[in-house]
Amino acid sequence: MREDNTIQIISKAFALRIIKLYQYLQNEKHEFVISKQILKSGTSIGANARESINAESPQDFIHKLGIALKEANETQYWLELLYESNYISETQFNSIYPECGRIVATLIRIIKTKKDNIE
Repeated sequence: MREDNTIQIISKAFALRIIKLYQYLQNEKHEFVISKQILKSGTSIGANARESINAESPQDFIHKLGIALKEANETQYWLELLYESNYISETQFNSIYPECGRIVATLIRIIKTKKDNIE
């Protein structure tokens, strides 16, 4: 499977997990600020990855995945805050954080490969 396809699959699955986390934070923890931030950044990863499918050029492809990478990094930050402020448990954190790290690593690889192919 090409990494371009892999990022589509894993970012969508991650977005679904983020939606469930958002619902948990809202309904169970009554946390309304960070939950909205992580919902936006965590679902934006896949949206930007999806946009890259119809990129107008290799540079546009890189740009769209670069935005996805920024959103993934932001999502890691919100996850860290949620864990360190005790809104999510260590088990919950350890369940979702590595998945976000995998997305970051995959995006970095795809962007680097595309840049190397342009040069």
